[in-house]
Amino acid sequence: MTVKSHWEHFSHQADVGVRGIGATLEQAFEQAALALTAAITDPGNVAPLKMVRLSCSAPNAELLFADWLNGLIFEMATRNMLFSRFEVHLKKNSLEGKAWGETIDVASHRPAVEIKGATYTELKVAKREDGSWLAQCVVDV
Repeated sequence: MTVKSHWEHFSHQADVGVRGIGATLEQAFEQAALALTAAITDPGNVAPLKMVRLSCSAPNAELLFADWLNGLIFEMATRNMLFSRFEVHLKKNSLEGKAWGETIDVASHRPAVEIKGATYTELKVAKREDGSWLAQCVVDV
């Protein structure tokens, strides 16, 4: 069975759940990052003009996933950017990633929310019965 990588949101009180699903764990992380952007604006309206490198390490996949998202949130806040393309490479308990995006233009991006951080609420990274990978958590908006 071929797994189609995708992202989705899930409801969680006043916050937003982000979920990435992929054929590999790396793809699940990339799709969850896309879901993070989609909570703010339409990722299709964000041009992948500038690349930013991120790296993090953690004792397990769940904490590594939360660190990945929090790294992206930090880069968005400090660089005043949104991202629409992601590349993740995992090796043991470390992640090397790239994110491509552009400076926020309020008129064209019309950001819906400001994401404050990825939380451990509903944090889950797991291989599913169909062989696909899932990476999810709730982000504080």
